[in-house]
Parts: sequence; C-alpha cells; structure tokens
Amino acid sequence: MSDETANRLSQVRVVVCDDHPIWRSGIRSDLGDNFHVVAEAGDADEAIAAIRREKPDLVICDLHMPSGGGLRVAKACGEDANIVMLTVSEQERDLLDAVAAGANGYLVKTTPVEQLRRELWKAARGEPVFSPPLAALVLGEFRRIAKQSSPVEALSDREREVLQYVARGHTYREIGEQLYIADKTVENHVRNILKKLHLNRKQELIRYALEHGIE
Repeated sequence: MSDETANRLSQVRVVVCDDHPIWRSGIRSDLGDNFHVVAEAGDADEAIAAIRREKPDLVICDLHMPSGGGLRVAKACGEDANIVMLTVSEQERDLLDAVAAGANGYLVKTTPVEQLRRELWKAARGEPVFSPPLAALVLGEFRRIAKQSSPVEALSDREREVLQYVARGHTYREIGEQLYIADKTVENHVRNILKKLHLNRKQELIRYALEHGIE
C-alpha cells in the first residue's frame, strides 16, 4: 500500500452499527488503524442519531437490529452517508430491499478481512460494493424488471460504458485504465451522467444501473 493511499484511508471516519457489542468490537479490530471509528450504535435509533451527529465518511450497519434495523437507517440517512450493510443474510430479498432503501453496499460477514478493508475503503469514497455472488444476483433481478419497462435513453454510448463500470464497483482510476482515458475524464463523465439522470450522489448511479438493466 502506498503512503498516499494509507494517508487517505487514515482519514476515513466510521460509525459501526450492530446490536451485538462483541461483534462491534470485532469489526473495530478488523478495520485496523486506517479507519477511525467515531461512534457505535446498537439499534437503528442510536445509529441514526450517531450518523447525524458525526457525519461519518462510512457507516457499517447490520441488517437486522432493534428499532427497524439497517433498512430504517438506510432510508433515514442514505442520502447523506455511504452505508454498507454487513450481514449474515445472503437472501435475495434482503439485498434488494437494502439497495432500494439507500445502501450503496452489501457485504456478508464472512468476507475475508483484507477484502473487507478494500471494499469498505471504496465504499467510503462512494463506490458501490457487493459480495461477488450477490452482485450477480441483484443485477439479474433488475434486468428482469427492466424488460418490463423502457429504459431512459439519456446517456451517450461512452456514458453508458462508464456507468457500467461504476455499477460494478470500479474506481475512477480502474475505469480510466479500462477505457484508456484520464481519471479526470472519468470524473467528468460521472458528473455529466448525474446531471442527465437528475441524481445527486454517485451512489445513486448503482440503483439507476440496476433498475435499467445496465451491467
């Protein structure tokens, strides 16, 4: 890991939400020194209050907690925070509900530690992250939905191409390498896509892509 990357990671402020204190302690340990846990919560009420108070870069949230669980947290704070569900559930309905509620990530608790850190770092920057088998599942489901309606024909071929990579969780740098364009050009494309689709945050692009069968 480069010094620049380590410095960026060290700035990630995290709220950890889970109704099991031992599990919260385990997550804190797994995150390591590059993530700074600014608050913990044991239910949805505490989580929402902590997120609004701390304004973190990242929220790691269990799906099933008292007072409405992770779905309530995502609905209340998804517009203002990067929320990743970290759960034992691999059920299709839970995943789709989390995305619809406003989460921009869904990872299972069996994710290896090093992979978890990488995915959470991307999520803190607004990148959509999903455990690989679940990503394929949710894309398949929304492709079926998309066949029943006409997609919005608002994007150029290049913009659709960029959106495909964003939906898969790639960073600007990775997208630029794949398309042989500069990171800044990718960022400009994303900005134009957001404007055309009347969206406010990059994390909303994943939902647009899923809803319209873009992969």
